[in-house]
Amino acid sequence: MPNSTRPAQFESFARLNQAGSQFKGLNPREPGQWPLLPKLCAWLAMTVAVVAALWFAVVSSAADELDAAREKEPVLKQDYRAKLGQAVNLTELRKQKQLVQEYVTQLEKQLPGKADMDALLSDINQAGIGRGLQFELFRPGLVELKDYYAELPIALKVSGRYHDIGAFAADVANLSRIVTLHNVAIVGQTVQPGAAASAREPTGTLAMEATARTYRYLDATEVADIRKAKADAAAKGAKK
Repeated sequence: MPNSTRPAQFESFARLNQAGSQFKGLNPREPGQWPLLPKLCAWLAMTVAVVAALWFAVVSSAADELDAAREKEPVLKQDYRAKLGQAVNLTELRKQKQLVQEYVTQLEKQLPGKADMDALLSDINQAGIGRGLQFELFRPGLVELKDYYAELPIALKVSGRYHDIGAFAADVANLSRIVTLHNVAIVGQTVQPGAAASAREPTGTLAMEATARTYRYLDATEVADIRKAKADAAAKGAKK
């Protein structure tokens, strides 16, 4: 029986040699002149490289997004729990909001406007006179503008008995408008008995010096003016 495996082996070996000979003497600067097999191999290698690069880029980007999502997960869970608690207590929170709004409205009513300031100063004066005190000084100062309200300091000096001064301070604190007393100083009054005497004798009355501060709310125009003035000052400071 003739041996048919040898011619097949020789044929395969010859094909391999022929294929290998196509890779010899290739000029890398002129790939267009390469034989078909090297061109196909080069194209396949480039395709594999591009696909691999794109794959790694996509996988890397997806991994970064996954890590970012994992970092956000605890924050989102906490936010979800907080909002869930608010949703459960929504009715109670609305009641609390209404109570706070009513309290703020009540406090705003205790702040006089421009038109009420004269009446408030008169109330403070009448509170002292009603207690039998003698006003030696009652001098409103310059208005100090804040962000949403204004302060009016009033320099006071009254004289009278101890209990009357205490009652006057209580009356001022109980006024319908907010008035506070600051820098309170109370001293006993003395009188000179005669030209020959060198010592002063107490009169039994006291003198109280204090600064009363009352507050009023600013209207929308005044608030806008204050904000504009602050913005202009900030702009000038930035230019320097």
